[in-house]
This record gives sequence, structure tokens and C-alpha cells, in this order.
Amino acid sequence: MAAKMKIKIGDTVEVINGSSKGMRGEVLRVLPKDKRVVVRGVNVRKKHQRQIQAAGRTMSPGIIQFEAPIHVSKVMLVCPKCGDPVRVGFQVEGGDRQRICRKCEAVI
Repeated sequence: MAAKMKIKIGDTVEVINGSSKGMRGEVLRVLPKDKRVVVRGVNVRKKHQRQIQAAGRTMSPGIIQFEAPIHVSKVMLVCPKCGDPVRVGFQVEGGDRQRICRKCEAVI
């Protein structure tokens, strides 16, 4: 069963644990089934790719770099108003559920 995620595509997050601690980046993909997110510039891996042909196209060989998924518990959302990593709260207003910053209570 997929978990409910407080982080969405396009959010700016900061890594709070691990080798990339302190780095900030934009969320590129959210994987709710695995409770993971892919962040631009964080957890960059190298893969040795050999040349393959598929569907009439050739994929060029060489070493490619890509961002690997990171667990959602290792990142915190950065508030656009106060600029700090914050916890996320929710506020229901007229049937709309909005995310709010727990520090400055601004709508994210």
C-alpha cells in the first residue's frame, strides 16, 4: 500500500542525514510505494552503460550519472517564506487541504 507523502514534485528539500547532509535540491520524482524521493544533485550514482539497440535506436555507451532515490525520512521540506527546513502541517479550509509551515505557519 502506498503511503501518503507530505513532499511533492517541485518542492525544495534539504537532506538532514547521510553523506549528502546539508545539500538542497528540487524533488524530481516521488515514489510513494517505496517511501522514497529523487532529488536533483543528491545521491548521484555512476553506471557503466554498454551500447544497446532497442526499438531502432542505439543507446550510447559510457559512464552515465543519475540521481538515485533517497528515503523520505532523510529529507525535510524547505519553507519558501522562512527558508529553513521545517516540519509540515495541514490545515483544512473550506474542504481544501493545504500544507503549512510549522515554524511560520505560511501556506506552502
